[in-house]
Amino acid sequence: MPTNVPTETVTPKPASFVTRFPFIAVFGPGLVVMLADTDVGSIITAGQSGVQWGYRLLGAQFILMPILYIVQELTVRLGIFTGRGHGELIRDSFGPKWAWLSAAGLSVATIGALLTEFSGVAGIGDLYGVPHYVSLPLAVAALLAVVLTGSYRRVERVAIIIGLFEFAFFFVAYAARPDITQMAVQAVHVPVFNFSYEYLVAANIGAVIMPWMVFYQQSAVADKKLTPAHYTYAKWDTAIGAVVTQLVMAAILIAAAASILPHAPQAALNTVGQMSQAMTPYLGAQIGRAVFGLGVIGAGMVAAIVASLALAWGLGEVAGYKRSLEHKPLQAKWFYLVYALCVIGGATLVGLAPNLITLNVAVQVMNALLLPLVLGFLVRLALVALPPAHRLQGGYKWVVIVVCAVTCAFGVLGGIGGFFIS
Repeated sequence: MPTNVPTETVTPKPASFVTRFPFIAVFGPGLVVMLADTDVGSIITAGQSGVQWGYRLLGAQFILMPILYIVQELTVRLGIFTGRGHGELIRDSFGPKWAWLSAAGLSVATIGALLTEFSGVAGIGDLYGVPHYVSLPLAVAALLAVVLTGSYRRVERVAIIIGLFEFAFFFVAYAARPDITQMAVQAVHVPVFNFSYEYLVAANIGAVIMPWMVFYQQSAVADKKLTPAHYTYAKWDTAIGAVVTQLVMAAILIAAAASILPHAPQAALNTVGQMSQAMTPYLGAQIGRAVFGLGVIGAGMVAAIVASLALAWGLGEVAGYKRSLEHKPLQAKWFYLVYALCVIGGATLVGLAPNLITLNVAVQVMNALLLPLVLGFLVRLALVALPPAHRLQGGYKWVVIVVCAVTCAFGVLGGIGGFFIS
């Protein structure tokens, strides 16, 4: 006779946190690259904006949010629907010569960015009496440890945690006790036809789009293996990042306008050290300096990670060597070597440089002049390299073209104007 065998009741496993909230799995590349956008050079520009013009450039920070999103969304679209990084896609679409030209521009921009970021780290060290030969090697060791010992997701999480120190600038802005009425009045009454004001507007626009941002986000999307199913979430990631980074810029501007402008309007603000010395006495010397220092360290370190990885990815996409954070260092030697050389070389140059102010000015000019090359490739790829259904088309195509053209024009003006405002 058949024996009745009791059947085991299988209890379905509860859905994981990531399954219930798929946005969490996609979230990262947009926020990381936007936190890196608020780098040391951008901090200096925002501070100068507040001191020279009070709150009159505050509205520009909000106008720049959609510009940031429009440009970086193209990198998301290209990465998801082609599965390739920026340099690889240029090589496959336009040939190796154009790819190497883009890689050359990326290399110059990355070197310049690293000089700026490490100058910020050195400047914060100076505030506490830490010599450059101590602060810079410590920063290098931390940056190498983050990338050489982790996967892409771990690097991304660490970069976000470091970048969140930039939120310290919200506290700085709050502690400065800005006059809300004065802020509202100045924000809508701007001297549009003033030559100096126009140049500072251009400088802010020129600081928004960095060449390494384009390379990083597209390569990060490809390295993270995001698919078309993730596209909507990836766009939200980028949009949130664009809002956050410009809010940080607005906070820096507000803090400078509220604390420095009324008390020390002639203060030099060419380095983060000068900004801290001018701003923090009105916020409380010890706490203000510590909070400001955390914000600058967060901005400089996350930008150093992003810029260095962008170059390591970009050169790999053009040259053809293995390039993924999912590979161990011995599996992708050139990728990790490029990253390490970027970090070590940038810190070494800053340690030997006699004039950090000159470095900051040169980097602003250089990045601005590279915008036409970077955005030109980006828009062209969005027109020809994507599957037909996802290419730029209709009215939005012309919105993107006009926005990128205006950004390039003002970026070049901002680069030239950098000599006047720094």
